[in-house]
Amino acid sequence: MNRIILACIMGLLASTSASALEPAEVEQAAMGCAACHGQNGQAIMDAYPNLAGQHSKYIAKQLREFKSAIMGGEGRANAVMGGMAMPLTEEMMDALAEHYSNMPAQAGSTPESVIEVAQPLYLGGDIERKIAACVACHGPRGNGTELSGFPKISGQNAEYIKLQLTAFRSGERANDLNGMMRDVAQKLTDDEIDALSKYLGGLH
Repeated sequence: MNRIILACIMGLLASTSASALEPAEVEQAAMGCAACHGQNGQAIMDAYPNLAGQHSKYIAKQLREFKSAIMGGEGRANAVMGGMAMPLTEEMMDALAEHYSNMPAQAGSTPESVIEVAQPLYLGGDIERKIAACVACHGPRGNGTELSGFPKISGQNAEYIKLQLTAFRSGERANDLNGMMRDVAQKLTDDEIDALSKYLGGLH
């Protein structure tokens, strides 16, 4: 009996090993991502997100929701990313997420001109307008939390952040947990969105 059990265990281990992605396969898939997100996870344009150092759980979630949306389900609608995610297996999505998560993130900077508007909102929100403080989910240094699924936003490109806050405000993007980002963004002015977007670069 013990020999039978051992044989089953060895068989499972062998099948798991055989199905695991090789590093070369992940590198090959990442080459397609590099056209926008850079070989080192630093986007080539400010309108694209930096992926280096981002939580793997968050990256994997976005990939799954891009794929879901392009296939007619719920998720995050984006024609380009939907097309990129559609052929990816669940295993490859997780592997790519780990690939970029393990890359070192680069720190940005915060223009002094936006601190007066952005810092009070980031650290304390606005009680009168019922705006939650960004720090509650993303932390004092903008690192977010892997377990809760809140992304790292420190050092992120300002234009990308601005585009996402605007999309949350309009409802164009709606894949946020319990609608929290939509609730916050809908109460922000254009000037506040612009200031917050630029403020995050220097958090580290």
